[in-house]
Amino acid sequence: MTLCLDLRELREKHAPFTGGKALALARLLRHGFPVPEGLCILTGAYRLFVDTTALAERIRLELSRKEFRHMRWEELWDAALRIRHLFAHTPFPPEVERSLAGSIENAIGDGSAAVRSSAIGEDSGQLSFAGLHESVLNVAGTGNILEQVKRVWASLWSDAALLYRQELGLEVEHSAMAVLVQRFVPGDRSGVIFSQSPLDPEVAVIEAVSGLAKGLVDGTVEPERWEIERGSGRIRSHRSSSEQSRVVASAGGTRIERVDGPAGESLLSPQQIEEVYRASREAEGLFGAPQDVEWTFGSGGLRILQARPVTAGKQDRDEKRVWNLSLRRSYENLEALRARIEGSILPEMEKEAGELSKASPGESSDIELAAVIEQRQEALDRWTDVYWDDLIPFAHGMRLFGQVYNDAVGPEDPFAFVALLRPERLESVERNRLIRQMADRIQSQPRLRRQLQDRPLSGCDDGPLLSMLEDYHSRYGNLLGITADRERLDEYLRTLLLEMSDPGRPLNVEQLPGDLEEAEKRYLACFRDEDREHARQLLELGRASYRIRDDDNIYLDRFKGLVREAEEAARERLQRRGLEQVDRFPGRELVQALRDPSYRPQAAEPAAREAERSEVDARQLLGQPASHGIATGRARVVERPEELFDLQKGEILVCDAIDPAMTFVAPLAAAIVERRGGMLIHGAIIAREYGIPCVTGIPEATRRISSGDRLTVDGYLGIVAIESRS
Repeated sequence: MTLCLDLRELREKHAPFTGGKALALARLLRHGFPVPEGLCILTGAYRLFVDTTALAERIRLELSRKEFRHMRWEELWDAALRIRHLFAHTPFPPEVERSLAGSIENAIGDGSAAVRSSAIGEDSGQLSFAGLHESVLNVAGTGNILEQVKRVWASLWSDAALLYRQELGLEVEHSAMAVLVQRFVPGDRSGVIFSQSPLDPEVAVIEAVSGLAKGLVDGTVEPERWEIERGSGRIRSHRSSSEQSRVVASAGGTRIERVDGPAGESLLSPQQIEEVYRASREAEGLFGAPQDVEWTFGSGGLRILQARPVTAGKQDRDEKRVWNLSLRRSYENLEALRARIEGSILPEMEKEAGELSKASPGESSDIELAAVIEQRQEALDRWTDVYWDDLIPFAHGMRLFGQVYNDAVGPEDPFAFVALLRPERLESVERNRLIRQMADRIQSQPRLRRQLQDRPLSGCDDGPLLSMLEDYHSRYGNLLGITADRERLDEYLRTLLLEMSDPGRPLNVEQLPGDLEEAEKRYLACFRDEDREHARQLLELGRASYRIRDDDNIYLDRFKGLVREAEEAARERLQRRGLEQVDRFPGRELVQALRDPSYRPQAAEPAAREAERSEVDARQLLGQPASHGIATGRARVVERPEELFDLQKGEILVCDAIDPAMTFVAPLAAAIVERRGGMLIHGAIIAREYGIPCVTGIPEATRRISSGDRLTVDGYLGIVAIESRS
């Protein structure tokens, strides 16, 4: 079986086995274009690898944990990361390895290689899918090249590719990836040219960066730009770049470095601009359509690295997919986002929440209360937009670190990197710690515990406990956002604290990572001296991302609580006037009723409740492992926040999703099961903080499981077994 072909040997008949990228480069090479020599590893090699190692079945398992159309962005990330890990830890069958190694040694010799994807259907005239799959530059040594081939194969199942699953026809049985292995060209200036602009058919567009084109393709380096009239070849416009960094080859890959040189100096000479433009028009003539060409200038002059049809003018109308793809950010983009979040967004949120809380809804007139509701709702809406536009995308910092960690360290557990991300402080953990301190105080004072069994918290005579209670209210206010009534909040807290302080059952204690310092040293030791500082910065970025991913909802919940406080004051006021069903009046109706005493608000239709039990009485449910461990216990299904107070110590919490405001119950739970999936969701984060097994992404979890069912939760495999029904 032929597994590889030299680029010069590829013909149109090989299209089903090579992908569009390899076929285009082969055609350019045969027609005299300056394309780096190399070979194409055919799709048969991929299929042989996944079939003979049973990897195909394991990929199928990962993709069948949940119906694809119901998978959220966190779940797509996790599935892609686990599949990438499977490829990295699956060795080549000996005969496949020998065949590929021999072909690579003949083509590359002792030099370095560029390893690029060439997926079937990619770079066709109808579909481009640029950037969905991986390319790895400057790889030396046959063994290393083979490892990077597996990495490129794994990118067939990247989260970005999964979003285009239907268009790509991405099914385990039929999907395959060809791989280009070419001699690496260490260019000193690189870029892309559209022989016809997607926005203006009268011009061609050149974008160039110093160093390798990777800096431009990844979006890490701002390019210099020229527009060229297609008819005359005259430069119509030129935009310089103030960028002072570039991507360059380094030992074992690439790195970003600062550029020392005169600012504003053009990267390309007029002759080089003409050479790039002429090559793009000749490629357009060869293929019969405008081309998007990637190029570089090295010691041997111009080299063509890639050519694909210009398809950028075709709009992706799937807004959800566009948003998901926007979450993939470069390190530089994430660092800039971090500076904005920590320097302005979070401080401004905290400041505005403090200002809004100064108004006293209960003491306001009707007109003033209506204005308070509108003002607080406007702030909530505005900060919710910021949350989705800035705070959610910053979660990619965790994922970026995890991918680098796994590539460098090669751990057995694809989520081992999470142990390194634990920050010094999480708001939800700090709040839980304060609650636990109150419980510890009660547990250490039997007289106090007896006193609180029939007396409110505020009625006790214990100074230290009262001081901690006031500290809690001043820092965190509303426990769940259920109510703003202090007496009701204290009653909820009293119930929880009495349960947590039961002297017969010791509390769960936070599980600290073993030796964080040693783990960090092992991670950094995997990098060369010149790359170690960047690896350290990436770790710090991941830690900031982890912390903010948990804290962001705490900040947003303050605005939600302020809105609830004002709306509850309005409902109580309207109820005293004889209006019924006030709990079902939305905020805008409350505002109208406050401003117009004769107005009768329209109650919202009650939400339809789900059936108590799914029609499918499954006994083993498959989800995503989010926190290691195994636990057995009775289920406590929670569908509304106030139901959290029914949770008994040692029960397994089953819910749709845990909000950070709900995580105070974590020390009581033996395990957590959630419908929402992902290693980055709040329930998974808090479960890992407390060493509690957690499985996420269980479809219809609150329908398939009932309170009282006896469950076994396997946080290693992502399985929830229903041992017996209640």
